[in-house]
Amino acid sequence: MRFDIITIFPEIFDSYFNESILSRAQKSGKIKIKIWNLRDFTKDKHKKVDDRPFGGGPGMVLKIEPLARVLQKIKGLRDMTKTLVILFSVSGKQFDSKLSQNFTKNQNRIIMICGHYEGIDERIKKIILNLKFKILNLSIGPYVLTGGELPAMIVLDSVSRHIPGVLGKAESLEESRHGIGVPVYTRPEIFTHKNKKYKVPPVLLSGNHKKISEWRAKHRR
Repeated sequence: MRFDIITIFPEIFDSYFNESILSRAQKSGKIKIKIWNLRDFTKDKHKKVDDRPFGGGPGMVLKIEPLARVLQKIKGLRDMTKTLVILFSVSGKQFDSKLSQNFTKNQNRIIMICGHYEGIDERIKKIILNLKFKILNLSIGPYVLTGGELPAMIVLDSVSRHIPGVLGKAESLEESRHGIGVPVYTRPEIFTHKNKKYKVPPVLLSGNHKKISEWRAKHRR
């Protein structure tokens, strides 16, 4: 799967995407990530990407011209089948694990526009539809962030986990093992802190897989 992220802060993604699992997934060709700097698609010398909203009000709005240009550039690339454009909004569809899996199954490419300030010129939605892309307003939670960069990282990370081979084994998915929110323990079996001992539940040391499964089912949060 390919991910295209449109942002005015491209450096934000460098560290997270170039470490650990996501780095290995890119090197192995399981996923491809392209970061588009919106300022590269401006025409003025100041590389202006925002302006005041018509009708008044506080804040600034991302301009339609550079957004339309970068989307047109992406449209001209190969393999644009099953492409989804995501706009982040607190009022959008709630992102969850089920939706993440659906993205993996039904999309070959996800384009994410990282908004800032007071939002994005509403007309960009018509541009997206005219380019024959599907569009989805998406929320990662009932709160407001300063920009769309963190939501883009969350979506990419979550979706990538469901791509075969990214985690190494399908069993590595917590959803596939024993449910989300089950307490986990590792060595040492007994940890002493300030003269108090903290032990691993004996059932997990028993080797009885049936009892372990029953214990995990009981302790799901």
